[in-house]
Amino acid sequence: MKNNMLFAVAAMAMACSGAAFAACDWAPERPVTVIVPWGAGGTTDTNTRQLATMLQERFGVPFNVVNRTGGNGVVGHTAIARAKPDGYTIGAASVEINTMHWFGLTDLTYTDITPISLINMPAASLIVAKDSPFNSVTEILDYAREHPGELTASGTALGGIWHLALAGMLNAEGMDPEAIRWVPSQGSASALQELLAGGVDMVTPSLSEGKTLIEAGEVRALGYMSDTPNEAMPDIPLTATELPSGWTLAAYTTIAGPTDLSEDIACAYDEAIADITATPQWADFRTSLGSPVIYGDRAELADVMTRYDASLGDTIKAIGMAKGQ
Repeated sequence: MKNNMLFAVAAMAMACSGAAFAACDWAPERPVTVIVPWGAGGTTDTNTRQLATMLQERFGVPFNVVNRTGGNGVVGHTAIARAKPDGYTIGAASVEINTMHWFGLTDLTYTDITPISLINMPAASLIVAKDSPFNSVTEILDYAREHPGELTASGTALGGIWHLALAGMLNAEGMDPEAIRWVPSQGSASALQELLAGGVDMVTPSLSEGKTLIEAGEVRALGYMSDTPNEAMPDIPLTATELPSGWTLAAYTTIAGPTDLSEDIACAYDEAIADITATPQWADFRTSLGSPVIYGDRAELADVMTRYDASLGDTIKAIGMAKGQ
């Protein structure tokens, strides 16, 4: 979903939240488990832990975050989907719920979880070392056309969302998706360290993940894969306007529930999250990450997941990585 559209929808949803969710009176009476399918310290984990703290303050019961890693997200997402739908297990389903089945890793899809709220939607970026000879995304693509396979990039595992950001951009620009070779990593943090060490030519994480190093002058951001400037770093060129294809790609983080979570429970959590994401405390937290406040309700999140499943499936098929579909 384009960020400007999302902000407009979020504002409208917040304005009418009191009326829309007036009947949502379920509340947990004992500790709640919040599953994160990724490791501690990453973007999904950081946002989920802050939200869990604020949900705990709102409901007055513990919200315990548990990292269930493994299988490129399969383990944690399966744990969310298969949990008892009683409201005492929720989780941070991420954009990989739209990609895992295309790669043949699992039969699990976005239809196996109950959407509750969208809480983050970070666009990919393209970051190089401070001494890189490249000064724009266009320069990199021109070089890769002339020297296919010479440049390297990293940011996540093979087939992860930041890999799809690069491969999809190359494909959209009429290039071989392998014109820039992907070097798998355990995540953006390790990829950025590899960039600093000179092991790769570029990385493609969210801007918030590279914010500290960008501000320190250790790396340079050449492109932001969005049609809307990043509020914390508004001068970084947008691929939507810089590239002929207008390529953009954002990941997303949600709060979701198991299969068959009841309407009243999902509604109660969505109401709470709508209120939390409208607070100055949440805004300050997001600002500290270099990220805008993002919120989408259950219907908006369901629409995002549906559209992403189709578009990312097309990208995965275009780069030759789809299996069993």
